[in-house]
Amino acid sequence: MSDGEPCNGTAKSHADPPVMENFRRKLKYYFMSPCQKYRARGRKPWKMILQILKIAIITIQYLHLQDLSVDNHAFEKIDDMFTPLSLCQELYRHANISPATETFDIDPHVETECISIYPISPYKNGDLENDMNLTLDFQRLLAVKIYFKIKAINVQTVRHQELPDCYDFNINIIFDNIAHSGKIKISLSSDVQIKGCKDWNVSDSNSHFRLIVLFDCVVICSCLLSLVLCTRSVCTGLLLQLEYTTFVSIHHNKTVSWSERMEFINGWYILVIISDTLSIAGSILKICIQSKELTNYDVCSILLGTATMLVWIGVMRYLSFFQKYYILILTLQAALPSAIRFSICAVMIYLSYCFCGWIVLGPHHENFRTFNLVADCLFSMINGDEVYSSFKKLRDKTYVVWLFSRIYIYSFISLFTFMVLSLFIAIITDTYETIKHCQTRAEPRSELWAFLAECRDTPDSGKYMMDEEESSSSSSCCCYCCLCCS
Repeated sequence: MSDGEPCNGTAKSHADPPVMENFRRKLKYYFMSPCQKYRARGRKPWKMILQILKIAIITIQYLHLQDLSVDNHAFEKIDDMFTPLSLCQELYRHANISPATETFDIDPHVETECISIYPISPYKNGDLENDMNLTLDFQRLLAVKIYFKIKAINVQTVRHQELPDCYDFNINIIFDNIAHSGKIKISLSSDVQIKGCKDWNVSDSNSHFRLIVLFDCVVICSCLLSLVLCTRSVCTGLLLQLEYTTFVSIHHNKTVSWSERMEFINGWYILVIISDTLSIAGSILKICIQSKELTNYDVCSILLGTATMLVWIGVMRYLSFFQKYYILILTLQAALPSAIRFSICAVMIYLSYCFCGWIVLGPHHENFRTFNLVADCLFSMINGDEVYSSFKKLRDKTYVVWLFSRIYIYSFISLFTFMVLSLFIAIITDTYETIKHCQTRAEPRSELWAFLAECRDTPDSGKYMMDEEESSSSSSCCCYCCLCCS
């Protein structure tokens, strides 16, 4: 650096103290609470009022999504004929197994035999035997599958003056004998399709439908207004970040760290923007569902449920102006980097135990049959569940499996319950004590806050109002000059 550069920077730094004070007040005003901004410039906290209003209307909107339960059922009917119940068996083409002589002869090609049973049809004993010509050969049998389709109408919405939905249930019942172990595993699956009914008539349903749609439109408009206000605040923060970075570079010949840059990006505004986006999308989808254009109930409930959760969490932003109430969020925010690094190491050890339990104990215990079951079982063990049942079911196995299961479970519980969880809690506790110590000593957490602490102007001083008038007059002058030049 040449001799002239420090002199120029110092001269500029000391030559314009009013500029520095105005800029410091501008930054301090950005980080004020809504009540402080109201005292400083008389601006009403519209965003805070809007967020509180959103809590009420979005929660009420989510309560309009009724629990779905179907009142009546019937078999599917096409052209005045009921669709049949299909019963199919899958079996080897040929199998002759003799465990007594330790011999077998198997053709592994799989064949499928099916019969159809029409519901609500009178059968005589002779007709039933002739129609159901199906013989089960358990030496060849792999699986027996039953398929049938049921229709239903959700008429409970009528009492809410809403149009009912029609449902198609595809029922599959499987008797699994692939293992040929003497035990047949039974499973039932039901695939539900929701659609609008073909012919319907509900008296006086339009008035209630219009009110619900009107309420949804109010939710969309309020969320859209909140989205615009929060997006504008985020853009203002980014512009102030650029201005502060340039100011520090010119006047102090320093670079601003990323942690200080992130101070200008309000994460709560990002959370509100995400919540508003989900609320708008969920409300539009809800209107389409109520008008029977779409039937995506699951997607709609996920969007509105997540939006409701984020709206309630977003209100905690206004507790940030009261340090004693906001200490939980400050602790989580400060401990998050260390907790993530620690969790990465813990997850690697956890996955190693999951794979080991899946490979070794999978054939001997039903909770270790699949990787997902192993992960769920081990997570339950960390919280004190599934320990006794796991030991009990592995008690009658071979000595090698029994010994390995003891070492496996004891080491896992000792490692994660007594060490990993304790260290994780220690990270949170240490961060909490650090933040509490900083609050007691009132130390600025960064150079940015130390720079703002030099501003002694209170919100009631009136200087913030003068800054607003100067900025508005300067912008008016700029507009006047642009008009004159044009």
